[in-house]
Amino acid sequence: MPHSRPLPNIGPRSHELRVRDQNANWRIIYRIDDDRILIVEVFRKTSRQIPEAVVVICRERLAKYDQAKAGT
Repeated sequence: MPHSRPLPNIGPRSHELRVRDQNANWRIIYRIDDDRILIVEVFRKTSRQIPEAVVVICRERLAKYDQAKAGT
């Protein structure tokens, strides 16, 4: 069964879903908003910690999304 944990270092309501298939460990970074679930990044887990580059990408994508949403 997949497991999920909060990721406050990426942002509020952000989580990591841990999924294992036959050959790899996968991570899905997502955020739960009131009206939707945003899939921010999916990557193959190869190290113990989330790579810093993934954290930066997720923060940038969420900031860009929030700016666009505020402008509508």
